Amino acid sequence: MKRYDSDVNLVQKSVGALHASPSQASGLGRIVEASDDSGTVSSLTKVICTVGVKSRTVEELIALLEAGMNIARFDFSWGSMAYHTKTLENLREAQRRTKILCATMLDTRGPEIGIELAPKDVTSFDANAPRAPVVMTQGNRVTLTTDATVPASAAFLPVNTPELVNFVHPGDDIFVGQYLFTGSETSSVYLKVDEVDAKAGMVTCTARNDAKLSGVLLTVQVANKQGEDMPTLSEWDRRVVKEWAAPNEVDFVSVSFTPDAAAIRECKELLADAGIPGTKVLAKVERLAALRNIDEIVAAADGVILSRGNLGLDMPPEKVFLSQKMVLFKCNAGGKPVVVTRVVDTMTETPRPTRAEATDVANAVLDGADAILLGAETLRGAFAAKTVDTVRRICRQAEKVFDHENHYQQQLPQSVMDEGGGLSQSEALASSAVRAASKVGAAMIVVFTRTGHTARLVSKYRPNMPIVSLVIPRVTQNSIRWVLDGEQAARQGLLNRGVIPLLANPTNSDMSALLRVVFDFAKKKGTLTEGDQVVVIQKVGTTSVVKVVPFGKSRDSTAAVA
Repeated sequence: MKRYDSDVNLVQKSVGALHASPSQASGLGRIVEASDDSGTVSSLTKVICTVGVKSRTVEELIALLEAGMNIARFDFSWGSMAYHTKTLENLREAQRRTKILCATMLDTRGPEIGIELAPKDVTSFDANAPRAPVVMTQGNRVTLTTDATVPASAAFLPVNTPELVNFVHPGDDIFVGQYLFTGSETSSVYLKVDEVDAKAGMVTCTARNDAKLSGVLLTVQVANKQGEDMPTLSEWDRRVVKEWAAPNEVDFVSVSFTPDAAAIRECKELLADAGIPGTKVLAKVERLAALRNIDEIVAAADGVILSRGNLGLDMPPEKVFLSQKMVLFKCNAGGKPVVVTRVVDTMTETPRPTRAEATDVANAVLDGADAILLGAETLRGAFAAKTVDTVRRICRQAEKVFDHENHYQQQLPQSVMDEGGGLSQSEALASSAVRAASKVGAAMIVVFTRTGHTARLVSKYRPNMPIVSLVIPRVTQNSIRWVLDGEQAARQGLLNRGVIPLLANPTNSDMSALLRVVFDFAKKKGTLTEGDQVVVIQKVGTTSVVKVVPFGKSRDSTAAVA
């Protein structure tokens, strides 16, 4: 981590710029007052939920949507395409009933090493189903074998990755834990490698703690070496993209164990070949290799997921917070959405987070996170919807003390440098809209757009009000059929902080009428009241403009799409 010592000043800048000033944060009234966060008010920070097992029926998914889920994550580290298809069908039915928009995310398996405790003929796959545990005792020897026919026991654990013997050595640390381990369980064991027999496909280790390995699927993490000699996109991942992501028009693909920008480009090429070039690619930063290449990864990816669970196994725990602040700072500066994982693990089994977890969620928001990703909490947790609601409420409170002005002042010169000494037209529009909204105390910002790009730029400056991205669709023709271009762009806005995407009627070209639709929507949601100011970004003829419109007095019919 010596290389990152030079980034300490960067981290210090990010702390000073993103956190609220003492006068904002220390008001006793704000602390003791009753929460005004009603069930109809959402947070600007988005919530991503891992679905399946205990969150895949229509009723369970309705509960998650109503609690505040913005994106559903389908983790293809486990389960068949048929299993995830059924969950997706239920999600679409839940959206139809609730009329709540939700994006979809495919999480690749990548170079992940697994141990299957269940027989191969299990038909109802439950990654965390109760099984007779494999009991590990501190000091005992255990052998990881690449022979998948060997049954799991205290003496042998069969791994699904033959390449394991190629990159582990005596003295290495190996972590074996339940799929989506939370850290609060006793079902995780740390191993020290004693001997490697590559010819026999065996890695002999010593258990460093007592544990009961349970469930169907265990994951194996090798500190600092995960993925060596293994492709970032496995053959399974390529199949899933072509046979599942493409026909289902998935909005995001997150690349597990992203090592560098080349892996992102490879995934984008795969998506283009599969016929879904519009799908956004997110890099999962979960290894030291990714941190070493973080600048090129941020530049190449459409967004970043800071996978703190795996990253925390790959580096000293006292360095994790530095990595979080550095990665979030770089993503904010580059205008790329950034997601933080592993925040309320204990809510997998309890209805209330610990004090440390609640503070962790808030600090992620103050550090600049666009979204919080929930894993075990919603996949197999007993309080999935409650967890989403709790995280949303904590985020909302943190947003109230986020220092928006400092963040804006920090982003503006960075954007000028990125553009080579001047702002692009889109950057100028976005920054001007945020400045105007702040000066007039606007209740929201409305962006007329076709791709969602301008709305994402507005989000980069972190205004303290919602950003309604009104996507104007176009009917286009590809080589197969006529398609409505714009639906995916609307859903993808759900990843960006503060963005509320709406899809306009493609047959309505009257911008004043469309603006009234936005106003009616916001009024029903409680976002607008009579007399509120609204900042609008749109085009008048061929000129892009930013204008302030009082709610209830919009009659401008000369506008066009920005």
